[in-house]
Amino acid sequence: MKIVTKNINIQNEVFTLTNQRALFWKKEKALILSDLHIGKTAHFRKNGIALANQVMKNDLERLSILIEYFQPGKFIVVGDLLHAGDNSDVDEFCTWRNQYPHLQFYLIEGNHDRISKKLESKLCLNSKSKSLEIEDFTFVHDFEKEQSKFQITGHIHPGFVINSIVKKIKLPCFVVSENQLLLPAFSEFTGLDTKSLPKGGRFYVFTDTEIYEI
Repeated sequence: MKIVTKNINIQNEVFTLTNQRALFWKKEKALILSDLHIGKTAHFRKNGIALANQVMKNDLERLSILIEYFQPGKFIVVGDLLHAGDNSDVDEFCTWRNQYPHLQFYLIEGNHDRISKKLESKLCLNSKSKSLEIEDFTFVHDFEKEQSKFQITGHIHPGFVINSIVKKIKLPCFVVSENQLLLPAFSEFTGLDTKSLPKGGRFYVFTDTEIYEI
């Protein structure tokens, strides 16, 4: 796995985009991502669709490499940590999480995060809330029109279509607009939305080997 980075400046703060679907804020020592959808493959298996959980294993392995690379003190998930409540994949995630007791784990609740008190304890969260404010930024799963601060969000699973001579290629991306930074879905087992995106945004499209601005 190759980690490619690109620094951008927002509100006089430097954020580091990666081609591994995550964002790093050096000043806060925060690794930031959205839409892991832990438990999605187990949910499909429960409903009779035979999917291996290798997708989740790959996501967690990628996350471990990012933690080793950036050495964060905070781990911020901007919604949809889970996909469908508690299941066997969640057990595996909790085992993974326990490898990093030093990490302060912040969850901003997404539309899929149906978390009971028992499950909240199991996940070893340091914080669970509808939104999180750090300095001039608000972390919230879906963009809120009434919010005054710059928002870092997820939910949309943004993608960008590149038209080549042979075919159309759809790639994940970050989107930065005047008042929003939209994160890509961290899990690779998600679709891409190329239509419900912030207006007038800059697109940071990435592949396994590069990040480029459109």
